[in-house]
Amino acid sequence: MVTNITSFGRSGLSDWLMQRVSAVILALYTVFIVAFLLFNPNLDYYAWSGLFSQTWMRIFSLLAFVAIAAHAWIGLCTVTTDYLKSTRLRVGAQAVIILGIFVYLVWGIQILWGA
Repeated sequence: MVTNITSFGRSGLSDWLMQRVSAVILALYTVFIVAFLLFNPNLDYYAWSGLFSQTWMRIFSLLAFVAIAAHAWIGLCTVTTDYLKSTRLRVGAQAVIILGIFVYLVWGIQILWGA
């Protein structure tokens, strides 16, 4: 019987599905940003600020931040589980990863929704 220590009750199917959904969200966000940059060749601060002052863009950006956090966590959790055989080292590395992702999310939310 295989004991899964680091998945916190998730299944492989849910991880696979979350990777795919987050990848689609990130692809859509990337295509949108690239298209916006291509269709606005004389982009200045006011146009960029105007885009990100709209609520729908802030929500879309927040969704992209959450998607990249989920995508990164699942990917790095898989890599650390596969390659770090020492439980202490693996848990330590995953704790650092979780902290980094949390800081990234809080910082992104502060930038998007801050004053």
